[in-house]
Amino acid sequence: MTKASFLNQSIGQIGYVVENVEETVKKYYERCGIGAWHFYTYAPPLLTFQNYHGKPIYYSARLALGYFGKTRIELIQNMEGHTIYTDFINNHGYGVQHLGIYVSDMREALRDASEAGFSVLMEGGGFGLDGDGHFAYMDTEKDLGVSYELIQRPKRRHEPDMIYPANAG
Repeated sequence: MTKASFLNQSIGQIGYVVENVEETVKKYYERCGIGAWHFYTYAPPLLTFQNYHGKPIYYSARLALGYFGKTRIELIQNMEGHTIYTDFINNHGYGVQHLGIYVSDMREALRDASEAGFSVLMEGGGFGLDGDGHFAYMDTEKDLGVSYELIQRPKRRHEPDMIYPANAG
């Protein structure tokens, strides 16, 4: 077994599972001054594929993306379907669900993780304007104490569903 090198990257994102993404964003903005938040609905047609434990699934999640300084924050509200987000809620309640690592080549990163003994719990992709963009949550919680998400960012993103506050553009 080889050693996984994906953890030699900086943590680029902290992902929280929240009960109500819009209420949580409002609290972060009103109490901490954090914004702008960009909202997306992760479901088809934005996602061209969704897998859970290696099998195609359908789910929808409402996301808000913002920043704490230079660290991207992802707030996730599971809307429909059984996912790793519902697994997390059932096992832990709401809170920090994953740490995200940006990778330049998802195939290489997944091969590296697999060779080190980590499997993919859930993945999806195609959320970029050019059909690119891929995320994969690795089965690392039991061994490493936290779930890691590998993220290959799209070259160009779709416009968000909304931005909060509206004047933050």
